[in-house]
Amino acid sequence: MYGFGVRVSMTFDDAILKVSHCLKEEGFGILSDIDVQATLKARLGVDRRPYRILGACNPSFARQAIEIDPDIGLLLPCNVLVREEDDGGVSVSFMDPISVLGLVDHPDMPAIAAAVRERLDRVRDGLSA
Repeated sequence: MYGFGVRVSMTFDDAILKVSHCLKEEGFGILSDIDVQATLKARLGVDRRPYRILGACNPSFARQAIEIDPDIGLLLPCNVLVREEDDGGVSVSFMDPISVLGLVDHPDMPAIAAAVRERLDRVRDGLSA
């Protein structure tokens, strides 16, 4: 599987704020914020439930990965998806760095991927607290 996540008991906007806060606590910044709902509405006239993709980056781990493989930027940043489900509930999903960085054939990459996954697991767990 290429991702993992959690369903949260909060509004969509509160989930965005909470996940942003939890990411920051784990050393991640948000490099990009793609509002898919707004983009589909503006470009295609399509209405859909809130759906945002946050591009999260931990600079220390990114530096290490780039030093191992300069092309790693094709697999970065770690995407975090916040979406409203059909029933009105909210889910937060995370790209699994172990799965994605497993594409890189280098003996040091699994340790970096595992460390990033550990932090993202704590972010996920913090959303339920």
